Amino acid sequence: MLEFAILGLLHQSPMHGYELRKQLAGVLGGLRSISYGSLYPALKRMLAAGLVSVVDGDPKALLPADAPPLTGRRGKVVYAITAEGKERFHELVSQTGPEAYDDEGRFGVHLAFFGSTAADVRLRILEGRRRTVEQQRDGLRAALARTRERMDRYTLELQRHGLDGVDREVRWLSELIDRERADPAASPEPDSTTT
Repeated sequence: MLEFAILGLLHQSPMHGYELRKQLAGVLGGLRSISYGSLYPALKRMLAAGLVSVVDGDPKALLPADAPPLTGRRGKVVYAITAEGKERFHELVSQTGPEAYDDEGRFGVHLAFFGSTAADVRLRILEGRRRTVEQQRDGLRAALARTRERMDRYTLELQRHGLDGVDREVRWLSELIDRERADPAASPEPDSTTT
C-alpha cells in the first residue's frame, strides 16, 4: 500500500521526503500518519528496485510552489518516479482483485488515484468493495440478531452504531457506482462540506 501511494504521488510530481509524508497523509485520508521510520526505508527499497530515483540539478525547480524551503547545509533529497516506477504504478492501479478493495487500506489508495484508473477498472473495484461491505453488513446483522438479548443497552448501541456506518458505506458506494455507470469520464463532485 505504501509503495502504491508513493508511486502515485511521485507520478504527479517529484517531491522531497517531508512533502511526500505530508501528501501521504492526504492520500490515506488523514487517518493514518506515515512515520519517517516507515517512509525512508520504503524509499530506500524503491530506489534499490529502480522504481524511484534521486533528482540531481536544481531540486527547487521540481518541487511544488508551496513546498517548504530547503534548510540546513545539505538540501533535502528530491525523489522522482522512473520509467520502471511508472510501469509498476500502472500495474498497481489496474489491479481489480480483492486486494484492490480490502479493508487494509488499499481501497482508499485506489480511490485516491481513480483519476489515473481506467473506467472499467474503477467500476470493478467499486462493485467489489460494495460486495465486501455488504457481506460485512450481513454478518453484523446476523450477529446482532443472535446476541441482542444477551447485550446490555450500551453494547447494543455500539453494535447499531457499527451497523449504521456499514450501511452508510454501502449507500455511498452505490451512489459512486451509479455515477460511474452514468458517466465514466466524469470526475467526482468536490465535497462542499470541506474547505
